[in-house]
Amino acid sequence: MIYERFDKSLKILEAALGIEASIRGNKILINGDEKAVNTAERLIRELKSISADGYIVKPEDMRFALRAIEESDATGTEFSLKELFLNSIPVSSKNKFIVPRSETQKRYIGAIHKYDMVIGIGPAGTGKTYLAMAMAINALLKKQVSRIILARPAVEAGEKLGFLPGDLYEKVNPYLRPLYDALFDMMEAEKAYKLIERGVIEIAPLAFMRGRTLNDSFIILDEAQNTTSEQMKMYLTRLGFNSKTVITGDVTQIDLPTAKVSGLVEAEKILKDVEDVCFIYFSEKDVVRHRLVQQIIKAYERFGRARSEE
Repeated sequence: MIYERFDKSLKILEAALGIEASIRGNKILINGDEKAVNTAERLIRELKSISADGYIVKPEDMRFALRAIEESDATGTEFSLKELFLNSIPVSSKNKFIVPRSETQKRYIGAIHKYDMVIGIGPAGTGKTYLAMAMAINALLKKQVSRIILARPAVEAGEKLGFLPGDLYEKVNPYLRPLYDALFDMMEAEKAYKLIERGVIEIAPLAFMRGRTLNDSFIILDEAQNTTSEQMKMYLTRLGFNSKTVITGDVTQIDLPTAKVSGLVEAEKILKDVEDVCFIYFSEKDVVRHRLVQQIIKAYERFGRARSEE
């Protein structure tokens, strides 16, 4: 049965739209309110087309599709699920490609294509670093750059770094782990390790960027809200010829000492009128992790607003 793999997605449709859907051979039977049935039919047609083009439809895709159609109906705008999903990023991976799952993510990918410096700001789980990593790997595969550099401030360790066991690499490695996780999710571990050994992919703490000029590179600075003003200026001036950089961070999750100004917050003010720097802002609507993450972010935002009004 060609629709067998849609079974989980159909259950999500039933729950969200209040319809009943069942598979009968090569057909899907739908019962319910006319508007809900029309929405379900539209989704199933587009998902079938996407699937025929090689994309494996996942339940989370269905959840995103429902949300996106609801928003497009509310604003009266046109929405093409197929166009969005097929605007994908090919990577060397067990996954055929990485797909943007919100309009903001789509604009983010477009900005990275167009600009040499893109700054993505928003909450956890919105795909800021993950999509930047996919774009970096794609650029490397297409030989648009000769190396990828992934940097992160090791601010969590602070002055206690020297008391941790092991050499410098072992001390800072725990803070770089999320970058490794994203890399290995897109590229076979053996291939990734070989590229790291050859220096084609470099994963390092931000401090390692000082004094360097980074040519022919795709550079990602993650957790940029935890850079100091001095570190951010240092990083921004490392960009060399034929290079791109994507800077990501969440300005609500700053771990710097109270007296320190976040380099990301300051850069947002300083660079806002620089024509060739593009800012992309994410919200809880763009969260693509477990659906509970979106609810948790909303709950914390409500709590923060209530506390500020006291």
